[in-house]
Amino acid sequence: MAASTPLSDLRHTLLSRGLQGMLVPRADAHQSEDCAPHDNKLAFLTGFTGSAGLALVLQDRALLFVDGRYQVQARHETDSALFEIHHLHDEPVAEWIAQNLPAGQRIGFEPMLMVNSQYQALQNSGCELVALSYDPFDTIWHERPAPPQGPVSLMPPDISGELTTTKRARLGVKLQELGVDYLVVTQPDNIAWLLNMRGSDVPMNPVPHSFALVKSNGAVEWFVDPVKLTLVPPVWLMDISLKAPSALLARCQEVAAGKRILLDADNAPVAVSFAVEAGGGEVFWQPDPLTFMKAQKNLTELEGYRHCHLQDGVAWVNFLAWLAREAPARAQSGTPLTELEVQAQQLAYRQQREGFLEQSFATISAAGSNAAMCHYHATPATNAAIMPGNFYLNDSGGQYVNGTTDATRTLAFGEVSPEMRRHYTAVLKGFLGLITLQFPSGTQGHQLDAFARRGLWELGLDYDHGTGHGVGHRLQIHEQPYRMAKKVNPWPMLPGQVITIEPGYYLADNYGIRIENQVEIISGMPGFCRFNSLTLIPVDLRAAELHLLTEQEIAWLDSYHLHVRNELSPLVEVEARPWLFEATAPVHARSDYPG
Repeated sequence: MAASTPLSDLRHTLLSRGLQGMLVPRADAHQSEDCAPHDNKLAFLTGFTGSAGLALVLQDRALLFVDGRYQVQARHETDSALFEIHHLHDEPVAEWIAQNLPAGQRIGFEPMLMVNSQYQALQNSGCELVALSYDPFDTIWHERPAPPQGPVSLMPPDISGELTTTKRARLGVKLQELGVDYLVVTQPDNIAWLLNMRGSDVPMNPVPHSFALVKSNGAVEWFVDPVKLTLVPPVWLMDISLKAPSALLARCQEVAAGKRILLDADNAPVAVSFAVEAGGGEVFWQPDPLTFMKAQKNLTELEGYRHCHLQDGVAWVNFLAWLAREAPARAQSGTPLTELEVQAQQLAYRQQREGFLEQSFATISAAGSNAAMCHYHATPATNAAIMPGNFYLNDSGGQYVNGTTDATRTLAFGEVSPEMRRHYTAVLKGFLGLITLQFPSGTQGHQLDAFARRGLWELGLDYDHGTGHGVGHRLQIHEQPYRMAKKVNPWPMLPGQVITIEPGYYLADNYGIRIENQVEIISGMPGFCRFNSLTLIPVDLRAAELHLLTEQEIAWLDSYHLHVRNELSPLVEVEARPWLFEATAPVHARSDYPG
């Protein structure tokens, strides 16, 4: 008899319930990018550990849908004898079902894990969607981790820049303008921002898993595990009604009769809409207004970003100076530095900085061919050496008391091939082409995306990920709604927003390149905006074909590097200063500039 596996156990459970299949998303009830171990059913079932994906389990085959970031990683982590790998966006699961399954197949799903936009697409696929009233993983996941109960802390007004009472009053006005009676908030970062709270349920994600029901007068019912609130002074909770998370659906049904209730179609579980409709309420599908309120940073928040990026820049320069000394010497000695050793040293430098709390995401420390997986994470089994002639890519960030950082640098040690130089230069020119851009106020992210790809497109190359994402204020590293990518992002880009710029290129099984700065959008000429870099880290020019840069690009690099040098040189370690001055030298004064 064959040994049971999570996949075979799930199939057996589905068969006993008269189901032909089940959808298993990489999602929790909050659509979190990083699931708590308790909620990461996709990883338990498939072995895939990426942040976005969906499995369709049938009795005779199983499919894993992942986006372009994870096509390589998914094939490394899953058993190809059990799972077929498909593209999440190029071949959506609803289209696959419509084209490959007989009509009427009973496909189970958990309504707390599916949002309305997914539900509507699947309803048109020809299958019969069956909402499960139970969690089948409760019976097959025998050593399932417990739900998280991380303590909640306060985000005081001198860091948040606005009282929660003022935020709630502003939200109430917006709800009245929209003509709704209630807003159901299921995104933990929106709740954390509204209540000036931060959480610790999942490392590197400082939000408490919870729900909220907000009335049109700004009154809040907070559905949160009381165990998480032991560190919060009761006076801060006096005007908030506290309830258990398990009470959310019943409460929504209870208040629904004759009411208009706002739900976010891309984030709220369809279970909530089912409850509202069962209670006789009207669902008003609209993006959660908190998402936009939160993304427009106030002056205190912006000052916090600037301060924490100064601290992070110091950590980066100390780290890069150490790496520049150690990497060649260790390679020559026959005991080269490894990915894990380097990322540990970088974390140690960050931990020395004022206000540092934890990493803002798992560091991508990738040498050689590992960097071709753009969301690679080093493990003891994959821990590669950093050697001359290869690229080393480091994408990392920090959660500080007053902000969140995210930056990427690709470094060259020793001579690299002409092809590598050509590709690095194309990425660099894309980075410069976008970060130097002035654009009309209100421009949308997808309208700017091509500026970062032009250098690669001229070589017939491209990358399969977005060019930039919003960053939260000591919140999520990927913050909605703003994004620069090929996909339409219909939200206006305005001063006060914080986003990244990060073009890249990845040659499978060879190397990866990415350059990333975090920027704030500021006013430019009347009616226009431009980007101001928050990131303070020298850009490695050793692999660049400097003669291919325009004078405008060179001028920006020189101005940026002078600013980085002036800001950081008084703060970095004494032994790091010579490296900093060399790394920020004017382009025309560099020894490798052809002239």
